[in-house]
Amino acid sequence: MGIGTTILRALTWWNGQTLNTQIYTWRKGVRVGEDEQGNIYYKSRVGDRRWVIFNGEVEASRISPDWHGWLHKTWDEPPTEKPFEHKAWEKPHQDNLTGTAQAYAPAGSLRHATPADRRDYEAWKPE
Repeated sequence: MGIGTTILRALTWWNGQTLNTQIYTWRKGVRVGEDEQGNIYYKSRVGDRRWVIFNGEVEASRISPDWHGWLHKTWDEPPTEKPFEHKAWEKPHQDNLTGTAQAYAPAGSLRHATPADRRDYEAWKPE
């Protein structure tokens, strides 16, 4: 690990865990599981505290609904011990794409390279 990475970890929280979080996790955490994105979930040895160490950017929408329910104590068992039963109509978890190139842009959006052909609109022309 380079000096730049060490400084980032010591001073920022959005690039993964901080140094203090890592020390706390080493001392008091018990690894519970890992999701498909590489995020690692922990619980405290004593008490009922739960937390996640993100693999990369810290973004709450990267947590799947299964793990979100466990983190917020909706259910007691983590998905590694008692997998959540999904319905046939459920879609797989998707990250929040707002602010990215993959974000939804409706027809007529300025983000499209070619404007939409609109026949229901006539531009105002001053007289």
